[in-house]
Amino acid sequence: MAIEDKLGYTFKNKYFLNRALTRKAFALEQRQQNIECEDQEIYRTLGDAVLKTVLIDLLIKSGVNSRGEITSRKKSLEREEGLADISKKLGIGAYLKLGKGESKQKADEEPYVLAETLEAVIGAIYLDGGFAACKGIIEKLFTI
Repeated sequence: MAIEDKLGYTFKNKYFLNRALTRKAFALEQRQQNIECEDQEIYRTLGDAVLKTVLIDLLIKSGVNSRGEITSRKKSLEREEGLADISKKLGIGAYLKLGKGESKQKADEEPYVLAETLEAVIGAIYLDGGFAACKGIIEKLFTI
């Protein structure tokens, strides 16, 4: 998948990537048709936590040495707009599985959807390849 090329990470288990790209509305529509489908929601939570951990680690290693500055810089790095920009560069919107209503509203272009999906993809990388692999990708995606 081209998204893997842009990420610089190839999933051993494509299920993780597929789930990370699946919005809740799409999964609900699938389940209404008795098709098993899981959404990205819990991956977003995991990805958010891993992202925070890695960003704090990178900030400390870059010489930031006060809690206040770490908090401020981390918040800046993980802002919705920044995450959405990274998501756009990776072309994530083209791979999203959206519900019918989301598709009509062009949710694949919405910053909050792109930001949440990037967090889900980070969570998926963590589950597929572990912390070291995930940290390496985050280091490539973020400028500290």
